[in-house]
Amino acid sequence: MILLEFEEPIAKLQEQLDKAIEIAEQADVDMSATIEELEHRIREKRREIYANLTPWQRVQVSRHPERPYTLRYMQALTEGDFAELHGDRNVKDDKAMVGGFGTINGETFMLIGQQKGENTKMRTYRNFGMANPEGYRKALRLMKLAEKFNKPIVTLIDTPGAYPGMEAEERGQGEAIARNIYEMLNLKVPVIVVIIGEGASGGALGIGVGDRVLMMENTWYSVISPESCSSILWRSWDFKQQAATALKLTATDMLELKLIDEIIKEPLGGAHTNPREAYDAVKAAILKHHAELKALDPVKRMDIRMDKYIAMGVYNED
Repeated sequence: MILLEFEEPIAKLQEQLDKAIEIAEQADVDMSATIEELEHRIREKRREIYANLTPWQRVQVSRHPERPYTLRYMQALTEGDFAELHGDRNVKDDKAMVGGFGTINGETFMLIGQQKGENTKMRTYRNFGMANPEGYRKALRLMKLAEKFNKPIVTLIDTPGAYPGMEAEERGQGEAIARNIYEMLNLKVPVIVVIIGEGASGGALGIGVGDRVLMMENTWYSVISPESCSSILWRSWDFKQQAATALKLTATDMLELKLIDEIIKEPLGGAHTNPREAYDAVKAAILKHHAELKALDPVKRMDIRMDKYIAMGVYNED
């Protein structure tokens, strides 16, 4: 397992554990007591570290290379029948945006999200999860398809942002994202948004409007990344930790600001330490909120969704 910089104390204990296991296997010596003690110390140290993470450290966990990506969630959440759909029926099939139908607990859902890629080759193929306008138009096509057949929608957000290239702007990146925001506010079916990794800027908002917005514990959601914020305000990336704190981008911050509806608890050490537990937690949250949403009249549900977003940022001065 890859350990992050702030997990250095765990790395030292893990090294001792690996040596104890090696001795037990090669020298046929009973090291069970030592191994058990080291495993306990690793758990306690991880619990101590993760109970006091800074916003910047949460950003690092959200980017962990072993953290499960969108397609893993789609395959794990559904009952072995996830069917990916392709293309925006206009320009091309954007590999950074994926989606399709799948069954969760006996009911069909439309699942849509950004896919980063699990190795260097696939990250290039998936454009590091940065969708072009075609990706957002594909997402909208799939949402409209779900609405046509009265199927609920789940979007999984994990992107460093929409692709900022000149060709993306020429093909209408801003318009595509704005159109999605407008259309998602008016969808007649339940829409549940889950941030499973990075939720950056308009790239996240393009599939981020829903009746319920949920964030996994070690994720972030902001108008800009800490590095970009630092480069704009301080003309350097060296202040990214201060920027992360100032941006109020953690799940706890978002819940306090009433911009999201729930934080999904992750396994100790992050979703990558126990993907199965992470999948189950996300699935349980989706099913809980869907049960509440499908009981509402579609018009009432749309009104509540609209009011939810209109209320954001509103405050009174005494």
